[in-house]
Amino acid sequence: MFTLTQETPNDWWEVEALYDLCFAPGRTALSSYRLRENVPPVEGLSIVARDAAGIVGGAIRYWPVLVGGVRALLLGPVAVHPTRQGEGLGALLISDSLQRARDLGWERVMLVGDAPYYRRFGFTPLPGVIMPPPTNPDRVLGQDLQPGAWQGVRGDVTRMGS
Repeated sequence: MFTLTQETPNDWWEVEALYDLCFAPGRTALSSYRLRENVPPVEGLSIVARDAAGIVGGAIRYWPVLVGGVRALLLGPVAVHPTRQGEGLGALLISDSLQRARDLGWERVMLVGDAPYYRRFGFTPLPGVIMPPPTNPDRVLGQDLQPGAWQGVRGDVTRMGS
């Protein structure tokens, strides 16, 4: 049993340690981190999952980006502690946070990830959406949070405010 809460400043070090454990400290060299640099995560969509003992088992964050000048959410990172993997926690974090994003009025969400895993959440390839290099274009996926939200949206993914 996990409790999902919005991440607070007091959670930051625990969440960062989880991300380092799951992705290695070199994770910040990935192209998606250039889009997150000096940009706060989207309020209300950074979620921490704690077990009954209060230990962080997983976390997810979202960031605002522009795709060809159109607002979108960038999902990631999402991580589950290795000792809690296989319990459905990643799916819970993704499903819960996508609903929160809809409730907050966001129209579209994207990520860089494995299509076979994210397909079950409704993500599909986004041809014409270009992440900063080096990013495999086959791993750029998106989902409409509102019907037709990705229709006609193409171009470079840039930091909000760039």
